Amino acid sequence: MGLNPTDRMKRDFQRPGRSAVIACEGMAATSHPLASLCAVTVLQSGGNAADAAVTAAAALSVLEPQMSGVGGDCFCLVSKPGTPPWGYNGSGRSAAGLRPAMLFDRGLSAIDPGSVHAVTVPGAVEAWGAILKAHGRYGLDRALRPAIHYAEHGFPVAPRVAWDWQEAEALLRADAGATRHYLRDGRAPGAGTVVRFEALADTLKSIAAGGEDAFYQGAIAADIVSTVAARGGALTRDDFAAHRGDVVTPIRARYRDLDILELPPNGQGIAALLLLKILEGFDLQSLDPLGPDRFHLALEAARLACAVRDAEVADPAFMRGDSTDLLDARFVAALSAGIDPRARFSGPIVLPQTDTTTLTVVDRDRMAVALICSLYRGFGVGIATERTGVLLHNRGAGFVVDPTHPNAIGPGKRPLHTIIPGLATKNDRCELAFGVMGGSFQVMGHAHLITNLVDYAMDVQAAIDCPRAFFEADKTVLEHGVPASTASGLSARGHDVVPAPRPLGGGQAIHINWQTGTLIGGSDPRKDGAAIGY
Repeated sequence: MGLNPTDRMKRDFQRPGRSAVIACEGMAATSHPLASLCAVTVLQSGGNAADAAVTAAAALSVLEPQMSGVGGDCFCLVSKPGTPPWGYNGSGRSAAGLRPAMLFDRGLSAIDPGSVHAVTVPGAVEAWGAILKAHGRYGLDRALRPAIHYAEHGFPVAPRVAWDWQEAEALLRADAGATRHYLRDGRAPGAGTVVRFEALADTLKSIAAGGEDAFYQGAIAADIVSTVAARGGALTRDDFAAHRGDVVTPIRARYRDLDILELPPNGQGIAALLLLKILEGFDLQSLDPLGPDRFHLALEAARLACAVRDAEVADPAFMRGDSTDLLDARFVAALSAGIDPRARFSGPIVLPQTDTTTLTVVDRDRMAVALICSLYRGFGVGIATERTGVLLHNRGAGFVVDPTHPNAIGPGKRPLHTIIPGLATKNDRCELAFGVMGGSFQVMGHAHLITNLVDYAMDVQAAIDCPRAFFEADKTVLEHGVPASTASGLSARGHDVVPAPRPLGGGQAIHINWQTGTLIGGSDPRKDGAAIGY
């Protein structure tokens, strides 16, 4: 068990695919090759992994505008040899003056992803600054240079970005600011089209010059607040001025001989750990990694873990107990006992599909950073400020409207959050920095990646490439690469199997091989990205 890929870096070179990237000095894996290049350039010029990660995240806010941006949130995990792991919760809160009764009294069953009430204070910019101050050598001014360059001088739209953009045309067309800044003659740009974001470039220049305060206390905040207020939202300039992210202690659980680290709630990392603990009770190694038995167990365990998440996870100030109680051995055993290897349990679980940007960076000193930024749904709420070009996220759609629920929408609260960076350690040394995008799929994505690495001895690229399955409401969705025999086997177990309408998530991972002194990186082919090392 564990991660020791020296004997597993094998693939059939006659089949489509890519090799894992191997290097010694430093490495970055992101969902866009230009962002990966930005990160590696930072490492080669004397910056460390924190500098490179924030630089890449800022660049992705331009290069992948559908996924992340200065109007979204950011979560981060950092591992440095000889020091405890460090976590940062860069998620924003709802308006302090929000009146939930106005929503409850309307009989709403959910916060619509397109509602202005789904807009919470964006936490990404403050998080970038906090990460750099705690661990970096750069300031925001230097970290934002590539993002400013691409926004001002242009960049070619990558194929997957273009595909996502075209899917969101109608959403963007419904808003004047989004139409102005993110459509060209009312249409999404195609792959290879060179795009510039002049207003966003000016916004990034203001942040570079004035730091986080330029975003949260100046004209940018005023522009966002007026944009939201014009649509009936409750956010104020005081909400922006009061925003602070939190340094947090990561939570962990043992899977086989690895410790898996996640951020505590309001994120869903606890559900990923719970899923892994459930799966640990089964002999996955004896099962075909692409067979129906393996997928059935993973799907059933994921349904249970996500159901627990939906019932319990919220802003930690409002949770009913300590989240780590959900990893109690007796509780895990009780959940595991409910899994029938021959049949799925009935009952729909409704989960949102969302968009996120994840990246990982490791430097020559073996500082490892796993960082995720997100607008939640593709292009967030679909609203952009007309003057500053900021796309607003819809993270508040993670709230529920049942006033008795710990995750009920309320004033000054953080919603249940889906984005979860991950680390894996052994003997207190970081072995893996990773992330798997895809909204609620991230819970299963983390478990799928870890079990591919540990139980099936795949290298990081093969583990990321491996076909995926998940569930949407009462349907079991399978990616194209899942064998037809597995689909039939799942149907025989009671799964209502359908083809996945879009790729399931996207992952990035870097494995630190302490024995050989190398870094092994993988980047998801479901995105446009690349792992680059030197």
